[in-house]
Amino acid sequence: MVEKIKLKEKIAYGFGDAASSMFWKIFGMYSLFFYTDVFGITAAAAGTMFLIARLWDSFFDVFVGIVADRTKTKWGKYRPYLLWFAIPFAVMGVFTFYAPDLSEGNKLIYAYVTYSLMMIVYSMINVPYASLLGAISADPKERNQLSSYRMSFAFIGSFVTFMLLQPLIDFFAKTFDTEKVNQVTSAAESTVSTSVIGWVMGVGSIGIICVILFLLCFSWTKERVQQIESEENASIKSDLKNLFHNAPWWILVATGLAALLFNAVRDSVAIYYFRDYVKFNYKMTGTGWDMTTIYFLVGQAANLIGVMLAPSISAKYGKKKTYMIAILIAGILSSFFYIIPNNILWILSLQFLVSLFAGYVLPLLWSMFADIVDHQELLTGRRATGLIFSSSSMSQKLGWALGAALSGWILAWFNYAPDAMTQNPETIFGEKLMISILPAICCVIAFIGMMFYPLSDKKVKEISEELNSRRNK
Repeated sequence: MVEKIKLKEKIAYGFGDAASSMFWKIFGMYSLFFYTDVFGITAAAAGTMFLIARLWDSFFDVFVGIVADRTKTKWGKYRPYLLWFAIPFAVMGVFTFYAPDLSEGNKLIYAYVTYSLMMIVYSMINVPYASLLGAISADPKERNQLSSYRMSFAFIGSFVTFMLLQPLIDFFAKTFDTEKVNQVTSAAESTVSTSVIGWVMGVGSIGIICVILFLLCFSWTKERVQQIESEENASIKSDLKNLFHNAPWWILVATGLAALLFNAVRDSVAIYYFRDYVKFNYKMTGTGWDMTTIYFLVGQAANLIGVMLAPSISAKYGKKKTYMIAILIAGILSSFFYIIPNNILWILSLQFLVSLFAGYVLPLLWSMFADIVDHQELLTGRRATGLIFSSSSMSQKLGWALGAALSGWILAWFNYAPDAMTQNPETIFGEKLMISILPAICCVIAFIGMMFYPLSDKKVKEISEELNSRRNK
């Protein structure tokens, strides 16, 4: 019998991705700006660093998945990593967003080391957390709901980051500036000296919240799904061989990579797009939010609505069809950013619609990776949950790595100047491309890839019933 998962455990599982997303949104949306305008390295250097650090770390995820599959503790395989790495996760975030007074060459070394270590710690906690989805329940419907809770709380965590980060940066920057207190209206307008303090304290405050959420996720979840065959008979070589012969896995990694590249490019350029092209710096009284933050908040709210609607819509039309339609519409709407007038109501309205349809995609993606775990177990008798979910994390990091790297390189290609009060028309043209046409191309690639995905909802149900029958025997 498949055990029904209670609401408390679904919420607790969501807490884990709320914590991950709070930091991930800082990396995805603010890190390029931090490195160019606060830390003090070029856009091209930052883009190259993102690619190198995240590229090798993406393959490190596979190592973490292999180790997690072979971990044996009284708490299970995957939950212990939430306990072991919660505090290092927060600590490394602080070091990553600290800007020491070093020479240009040493600054670059510091950036490479701290950013790479941050990505390692992120892998050590996020890969086992993602794998936990396949161990909490064997029921595809329950996993679909768990995935929806996960993504809902992920967007809530991102929403909290957008609400708190900029006001925290401004507050600590003004509080700890002993020489001169400037009237700061946004992170983009802070002086370097006050920004460094603001960023360290702001990210540190977010990190404390992350630690609490990870510990609650560890305490309130349970691993139920066990390996059918003996763990001792499984070798790393056979696990990898089985994975590389899994056609649905290849398709899902490719489509997931394209979908995440869509998000990465749009998010990375948003701050530049608003500051250089929109030039609408209205700040909501009493909130500390400028229009860029409001743009992010609108997107997260729409994402959350999409995530919450995804289970019911996919239950009616199927995961594959829902994914394809949603990603295609998100791409078409994204391309409209290139032609709409420079009007804040147009921009926010279009951002809401793009993010609404993009919100359908990620919970379905994670749920499909859990289906692939079952598919491979049926074929091979081996439940390599950590390895397969590490590949989903790998595609996520590759998407963000390529997106961040492309963003930095494209800005450099179009002659972005960090110290310029006004960017040239060529730079603004590049920023418009990055928020409209380039993300749309990524959506088309994801749509085409999903056309070849073979695991229908009917097939997934048959696989689940067969595996449950084997477990009962």
